[in-house]
Parts: sequence; structure tokens; C-alpha cells
Amino acid sequence: MSAPPAGDTSARLTAFVRALRGHGLRTGPAETVDAAAVLDVLGLDDREQARAGLAAALLRSAGQRAVFDATFDLFFPLGVGAPEAARAHPPTDPRQGPGARQDQQRDPRRNPYQEVREGLRERLAAALAADDRAAQARLAGEAVAALGRYGTGATPGSDGWSAHQTLSRLAPETLLARVLAALRDGTAPDFSDRLLADEVRRRVQDFRALVGTEARRRVAELRGAERIAERAVAPSADRIDFLAAGRDQLAELRRTVQPLARKLATRLAARRRRAARGRIDLRRTLRRSLGTGGVPLRPAYRVRRPARPELVLLCDVSGSVAGFADFTMLLVRAMSDQFSRVRVFAFVNRTAEVTGLLSGGDGDPALLARRILTETKVMGHHGNSDYGSALGEFAEHHLDAVGPRTGVLILGDARNNHRDPNLPALRRIAGRARRVYWLNPEQPSLWGAGDSAAPAYAEVVEMHSCRNARRLGELIARLLPV
Repeated sequence: MSAPPAGDTSARLTAFVRALRGHGLRTGPAETVDAAAVLDVLGLDDREQARAGLAAALLRSAGQRAVFDATFDLFFPLGVGAPEAARAHPPTDPRQGPGARQDQQRDPRRNPYQEVREGLRERLAAALAADDRAAQARLAGEAVAALGRYGTGATPGSDGWSAHQTLSRLAPETLLARVLAALRDGTAPDFSDRLLADEVRRRVQDFRALVGTEARRRVAELRGAERIAERAVAPSADRIDFLAAGRDQLAELRRTVQPLARKLATRLAARRRRAARGRIDLRRTLRRSLGTGGVPLRPAYRVRRPARPELVLLCDVSGSVAGFADFTMLLVRAMSDQFSRVRVFAFVNRTAEVTGLLSGGDGDPALLARRILTETKVMGHHGNSDYGSALGEFAEHHLDAVGPRTGVLILGDARNNHRDPNLPALRRIAGRARRVYWLNPEQPSLWGAGDSAAPAYAEVVEMHSCRNARRLGELIARLLPV
């Protein structure tokens, strides 16, 4: 590839920082000045060194690195335009131009597109077997240029490059057997086939990421880096919508539980210290002022020693909200030492206590929701959500878990399948508890749409929209009793 044009480095850096802020990274003027100093010292000759320096200046946690890397590749690309090999051998897909169709009509037995595809697959298999990252990066560029182009350019904004199209045509996953055969020829016999297969899958996954990076770079040249950074860069784990998260994203979310729990525990402890300071003790303050000539420089307070609060979670574990409930339960388990007692109840249309499943939890957190559904009675004769029945059963059989020092968090989207919402049961719970908050993973514009009973429940207890882990952390730090 040809080298990127020099341009205005300061303007590029400013746009880069602005794109990071658009993804929720807290990069202010001080960090931007530090990043400019880093580029002034390191320059852009060694791109990976510049990447590491900017990451050290701009990032505050390891969880932000994926967003940073994807955005960095857009604003500081490895090159511009098509790779040299792709320019030397332009795409010959019969679906991408009349010239290629005419060549095929002259010799119907010859399919240049298929020849290019098979050539790429053969070279990719060799690069994967050798674990040659440089060769894989070059092949990613050639594959996107040859297989990923869509549109004709006749209409502005209708053409571009697609990573999905490139990978579906190249099908790197189907090279597993070929790469394994090449690895067995040069690998010590004590390596099992399973380990080799896992290693090849890892390399294929890395190549898929290279293809995604290359496709975004090519599209950014057409439509602008800032626009693509806003729309095509995946958000950080703490900004992933609970209801839209896939399996891999939920696994990434679970890895953020412990750091988030430590941060929230620190905030709750600080709130508890502030709450322990009561009113000024006038007698002790005057006695202290005798040493300073009657000037009360150091006021004394009546120290309150409140007991730690109790917490009850009531979680909908059905359908798409299961990931939201799963993450919140794991987070509360990690923060359990901040409360005198924590009890967790799960429901679909029946309510069961699952505190034991969480307190014993040294196993795989990803299995928590499955264990709740299979080992507890959270469903009756059907598998649909019924908040009215679940709240009624909790108020009837488990209300002893709620007292004047108890904060109750209800987790769910309040979609009741047009059944009775049972508001009297919720009022009984709210009348007995210290505080009751409902955390809803849906956006407020959807409350009341379809079978949602959210507006009715919001008239009884406070309901807050909680769509991602960042918002969940903010609500827990602000709402939970201390």
C-alpha cells in the first residue's frame, strides 16, 4: 500500500480524540495535550509505537482498548487506496463489470473470479499454517479489494467494501483441515489435534478481524473517518445494550464484573462515611474552641453508626432480559460485602429464591441463567413472563425478606403478555421496604408499547431505564441505600 498522506497531524489527532469521546471514552483537553506530546516525540514512522504511546496517554482502562484500536486504524491507517497486489491484479468477479463477463463468454470454461478466490485461499492457508501476520494482513487487503466490493458507484453512497461479503466468499473457516494437515507435517507429535484445531481457529478469528479493519479503512476513504468511526466501530463493553448483546458480548460483559464491583464498592463506602456524619454537636464544638480563643475552627459532629442495609433482588430471567439479570446478579454477588444481607429471587411466571446458586458460585458464570431455569421453579405451566403472578407469589411467600432496612431492586422489561399486572402486590412490597427501584433495560420510548405494563408499575415505584453496564453502575452507586 502507498503511505498515508502527511496532512495536518494536529487536526487528525483532534478528530481522533473527538471520535473516542463519541464512544464514551473520557478524554479531555489534558489527555489530548499529552497525546500531542507523544506524537511529537514518537512521530508516525513506527505506527505500532505511536499506537502504544497514544493508548498510554488517552486510555484509562484495558476495556477501552478495542474501541481505541478500531478508531486508531481509521484515523492513522496503514496506507491509502487499494493494496499494491490488488492494483496489479484487479478484481475479476463476473458480477463486477461487463469486461469480465465478455472474457468469460469468450471462454465459458474459464472463471477468472474463481481462480482469484482459490488463489487467495491457497495463500491464506499457507499464511495461517506459518502464523505469518504480515502475510495475513496483505491477504486481507487483497481479499477485500477482490471479493468485498459492492455497488457500481452510479449512485453516491451506494458503493463500498464489505467485510461480511469478503468473508462469506473467501470462507476462511473451511480451510481448517488444510491448515491442520500442514501443521501436522511440521509439529511435534505430543500436540493433540484438539489443541491444533483451537490454535487454527484463533488464527482464523484474527484474520477475520484484519478483514474487518481493512474494509472499514476503505469505506472511511469514501465517506470520511469520523462518520465510519461513529457507525462502524463496536462500542466498549460497558456501553453494549443488554437487549442487543450476543453471546460473545455477554461474555465480555461478565469479565467487567469484578472491576466494576470494586469501583462501586469504593463509591458506596464513601457515601456511607459521609452519611455517618450527623448534625453538629454544639457542646463538643464549644469545648474544642477553648483551645483557639473561642473560635470554632474544628466543628464536632454527632456520629451516626447506622447498620449496613439489606438488599433484595427480584429478577426476570426470561428471554432476552436474561443477560441483563445475569450480569446484575453477578455484580451484586461481587459487592455482597457492602450489605448486611443479600437475597436474590428469580422469576419467569413463578418466583424462587436463587441466593444459594450465587453464593456458591465458583463455577462458570455463563451457566448461571441455565442453572436457574433448570434447578429452580421459576416457571409454571407455560414459559411466558407473568409479572403479576411473580409479584403476587413473592408478596405471598417471601415478604419476610423485606424489612425497613431493605432496598429492593426489580429487574425486568415489565412486558406482561397482556396479563394482570397485580399492582396491589407491588404496593405491598413497596410499603414494607425502605426503597424500591425498578431497573428496565428498554428505552423509555418503548414503555407502554405492546404488552408493556411499565407505565402502570412506574406509578407505584421509581422506574429507571438501564440499558448498559455503565448506566447500571451509575444507578447502583446513586440509588442503593447506605
